[in-house]
Amino acid sequence: MTEPTAHLVGINHIALEVDDLDAAIDFFRRLFTFELRGRHGDSMAFLDAGDQFIALSTPRQQPPDDDRHFGLVVDDQQAVRDVLDANGVEILPGRGLNFRDPSGNRIEIVEYADIQMIKTDAALRAVGVTDGTKTPKAQAELREKGLGG
Repeated sequence: MTEPTAHLVGINHIALEVDDLDAAIDFFRRLFTFELRGRHGDSMAFLDAGDQFIALSTPRQQPPDDDRHFGLVVDDQQAVRDVLDANGVEILPGRGLNFRDPSGNRIEIVEYADIQMIKTDAALRAVGVTDGTKTPKAQAELREKGLGG
């Protein structure tokens, strides 16, 4: 195998297939505060997530499965859990807070303070986060990688 030529820097966006675009936007609006970056007719919508975004597209072509999932970072995991509970959404087993959206996509919620992610103050302000404090464990993990903390 040849040496890599580019450094993996991060994720720009995820693309998520949904059954109903408007229902998906409504579901995510009940869980999260975000700006709708834009829409392309009835087939695509883009949800801003700071310096990244989620692209929702329809129609859904792949069935749900148990292993394929993605993790979203929030400033208040308990607030998401409360909304899920209030809306009768089943919490799935697993590390973090796991559930399925109405289209069957498995989503894991993790709290910003607990993970090895660093956002600039500007990126945090853009999504309304006023406290970017990390837990001691996350700070230690970041220091180990030379990322401060």
